[in-house]
Amino acid sequence: MNVYIASDHGGYAQKQMLFSGLNTAGFTVKDLGPHTQDPNDDYPDYAIAVSQAVVADPGSRGILLCRSGEGMEMTANKIVGIRAALVWRPDIAAETRRDNDANILVISSDFIADHDAVEIAQTFLKTEFSGEERHQRRLDKIAALERGEQ
Repeated sequence: MNVYIASDHGGYAQKQMLFSGLNTAGFTVKDLGPHTQDPNDDYPDYAIAVSQAVVADPGSRGILLCRSGEGMEMTANKIVGIRAALVWRPDIAAETRRDNDANILVISSDFIADHDAVEIAQTFLKTEFSGEERHQRRLDKIAALERGEQ
């Protein structure tokens, strides 16, 4: 599974740490930026890049980081096919994968310590969607909404 990761300036340091740590742990992580610290960058650019990469690569997942995570989550969820979740604990990472088949993890770098971010990300990447009928039914309703059917 490919993992696409990006941040804005607020999540840059934590993104760099996660990129290295996840690659070392055996995940195939592709860094979509930024590649230098730029206090004037804009989080939507990176949220869009990761979202488009995840949609174009079925079965892949994404990770987005910024100070609060909120802007990244809002932007990513505007892209059809994306289910981005702002996660603050490993059990929430597991739940959003199992129940919601979330395909992008969003981390609030100002509020999540590095060691917690690693555990959250690894949990998110290792947890599979349950496929339970009730959860699939709910995802089908979201997909219908994206298609303008509701």
